[in-house]
Amino acid sequence: MPEDLTAEALEHDLTFAGMVGMIDPPRPESKRAVSEAKQAGIKTVMITGDHIVTASAIAREIGILEESDKSITGAELAEMSQEELERTVRDYAVYARVSPEDKIRIVQAWQKNGEVVTMTGDGVNDAPALKAADVGAAMGITGTDVSKNAADMVITDDNFATIVDAVSEGRTAYENIRKTIYFLLSTNFSQIFIMFIAITLGWGAPVVAVQLLLINVVADGIPGFCLSREKADTNVMDRPPMKKNSGIFANGLGVKVATQAVVFTVVTLIGFYIGRFVDINSEIGASAEVGMTMAFVILAWSSVSHIFNVRSDESIFKIGFLSNKPLFFSAMLSMVIILLMVVIPPVANMFYLVPLSLTHWLLAFGLSVFPLVFVEIQKAIKNRKQKGDEKYA
Repeated sequence: MPEDLTAEALEHDLTFAGMVGMIDPPRPESKRAVSEAKQAGIKTVMITGDHIVTASAIAREIGILEESDKSITGAELAEMSQEELERTVRDYAVYARVSPEDKIRIVQAWQKNGEVVTMTGDGVNDAPALKAADVGAAMGITGTDVSKNAADMVITDDNFATIVDAVSEGRTAYENIRKTIYFLLSTNFSQIFIMFIAITLGWGAPVVAVQLLLINVVADGIPGFCLSREKADTNVMDRPPMKKNSGIFANGLGVKVATQAVVFTVVTLIGFYIGRFVDINSEIGASAEVGMTMAFVILAWSSVSHIFNVRSDESIFKIGFLSNKPLFFSAMLSMVIILLMVVIPPVANMFYLVPLSLTHWLLAFGLSVFPLVFVEIQKAIKNRKQKGDEKYA
């Protein structure tokens, strides 16, 4: 070995053969995942131990660092007060060469701004930030046991795209819960209104307890199970996140439930009144029993038709009745069961039902599908308005 290892002594009479560089490229799906997250109203922030130039280049390549965003180092962050960080945290998309304490400060700054924070990490030094975040997501392959124990969930493939996919699945599950609540409460509230109004007006009870139980089991219960298998709406990742403290009835769900409850109440009372007081058929005249049977059929069938309203914000004719086959066939089964309970005399007698004429059946069917038609008109008006807003935006 030469004794003099200086560049002047060694670097002479050399021939340039080439240059070798190394890169840790982002995963191919990262850019798509960041784009989908942004579209869903989720801001992606990079916190790394890499040099700020390297981190900024990667972040810019996959769409995290945009023109309006800034990068900051741990040394610069240390000079900031927590109040200043909370005020400017939205401006920064890349944090380079940061300490474990810095990560906690960043998480807390976002939380002070009212945001729900998910933190990812794999090392022991990430554990405090994973614990401080609303949702800590540890890496399942490279993650340490300490980080996994501190986290709320473990990403088994260490892939950011998996987190975005999990958000999509979570939104779908949450929306299906809201759909089920919309479906069940609309009918249940209407049952209270129907009984209260009819008795107050002196018309008598439109339905009895055993009929209400039957409606809840057959018309609501059987199709309702299949709402959990409803596919995600095509725009589920285009919607902004719900606010942190939003209730289950947020974003207009409460209004929808109330509106449909009123619609159910009106159509059922119309059918009950006609069956109870109006002669629309020469063979089967108006009576309390006919009115009760009409109310039972209309309330049950309208509940079944309502399940097609709650499936999506899009028109049922656009997404298709058979796009959820279990739900469609269970709804048809419920309608057939209700029909058979009226036309089979022994069963009808058990539930205080009487035969109906063809005129009564046609009227009952028309009133039963009215809630479906009503909501379809609402959806058409809403979608036309949204398209108009997008056109002029």
